[in-house]
Amino acid sequence: MLLVESGSRDLLEDLIPGIYKSHEGVVIDLVTCYAGQPAALREDARVFRVTDYGGAAGREKMLADVKPNGYDVLGIICSAEPIMTKWKWWLAWKLDDAKSFALNENGDYFWIDRGHGSILFHFAMFRLGMSGAGAPATIVRLLLLPLSALGLVLFAAGAHLKRALSSQVPHERR
Repeated sequence: MLLVESGSRDLLEDLIPGIYKSHEGVVIDLVTCYAGQPAALREDARVFRVTDYGGAAGREKMLADVKPNGYDVLGIICSAEPIMTKWKWWLAWKLDDAKSFALNENGDYFWIDRGHGSILFHFAMFRLGMSGAGAPATIVRLLLLPLSALGLVLFAAGAHLKRALSSQVPHERR
């Protein structure tokens, strides 16, 4: 199992003991951007630090280091923290043989697959502010965005046109 620590370390420190208890003999490795490793992670775990894999060439090197391990399960933290966002989704895409699950900030998890599409949809809508009491306000803002952008473009065009016309008109001398 490969866990991607793309959120608070506390989430994994709560999750890992339960995994070890429920699945004897499981090997858990970690992808992280933090120093050290979660306290609950065994000493023999492999830790891949994204800071060691910079740029496009670094990502390909990480894939070359991670893929041969043949992970069956990929766990990613999907909390409300913008930590390693590109890395976690890139790994979920590239490690397509692994069954992926998302762990949210409440410690709940769900599988990322077609069978759980409705859960994924509701999760995405919640993250986008499109659920609950905030949904109508978000929808109105989305609908008004093109009008606001058009208003700004017309204002800027008017200001530039006014400046261009005023530079064409000869000024009277006093």
